[in-house]
Amino acid sequence: MKSRTFRWLINLWPPFLLTGVHATRVSTDYRTAEVSLKLHWYNRNYVGTHFGGSLFVMTDPWYMLMLMQILGRDYYVWDQSASIDFVAPGRGTVRAKFEIDEAILTEIQARTADGEKYLPQFNINIVDDKEQLVAQVRKTIYIRKKPPKNLSKVC
Repeated sequence: MKSRTFRWLINLWPPFLLTGVHATRVSTDYRTAEVSLKLHWYNRNYVGTHFGGSLFVMTDPWYMLMLMQILGRDYYVWDQSASIDFVAPGRGTVRAKFEIDEAILTEIQARTADGEKYLPQFNINIVDDKEQLVAQVRKTIYIRKKPPKNLSKVC
């Protein structure tokens, strides 16, 4: 799928659409994505800052979806686990950037070549307009190469 179409569709995905999360950029090779979240009345918490669930949802699907697009149908790619640390109150617009470089792709391919699972971890910083850290999310992704399909059955 073209990255432009992908970005358009994910911005219509209900968890993003209903919380105000907006994918602002997805590179054509799916190695970089950027997301923003403006503070609105419907995504504020009791004290008037960004609701923690909205901060988390803006980071949730990205590494899994990006790796699925990059690695293709020869791999199983799932979210394994995630955690979030709230560092400072989020006010105004907050942003997160997701990057996958050649080194991590090489490591994934090497670690999964024999069919074993690999669980890389990614850290995502959510920052405000002043580049101050608002929250940090840690994601663990489950990756395993699919077994080759045996087209000829021996009876």
